[in-house]
Amino acid sequence: MCDFALSPYDAGVLVAERETADYFEAVAKGRAAKLAANWVINELFARLNKEGGGIAAAPVSAAQLGVILDLIADKTISGKIAKDLFEIVWSEGGDPRAIIEQRGMKQVTDVGAIEKTVDEIIAKNPDKVADAKTNPKAIGWFVGQVMKSSGGKASPQAVNDILKKKFGL
Repeated sequence: MCDFALSPYDAGVLVAERETADYFEAVAKGRAAKLAANWVINELFARLNKEGGGIAAAPVSAAQLGVILDLIADKTISGKIAKDLFEIVWSEGGDPRAIIEQRGMKQVTDVGAIEKTVDEIIAKNPDKVADAKTNPKAIGWFVGQVMKSSGGKASPQAVNDILKKKFGL
């Protein structure tokens, strides 16, 4: 686990059992180790604990989880979409790439489409615009509205960038 530069806690959790270490290594191979550790510990283990199973009983294979991480890394999906995708793979199985294609789950990175949504929300909320210009933290409300409007598919980074530009922040 030294090769992965993980915290002692994460490494300890991941090497507690041989099957867990093997699973993690398969997920992390060629990927960001911290992201892989977070997903194995926080998502996979949480679900296994909830359902009372061990790693051998996990319906999401290391290969499937690895593909989900690849989709996050290449910005095809956001972290929120990844959690939804994880649930689908857990419940139904299947190829994560095929699932996002079939169900239209790709993250929207088209700046023009996002900007249109931002403009609509700004136009409907002039009082909130004044707030955001004086209190930059208020921009979070707009981010939430754009994410809600896009069904969570808008790239959060693109939304933030567009809003900051619009408000001169």
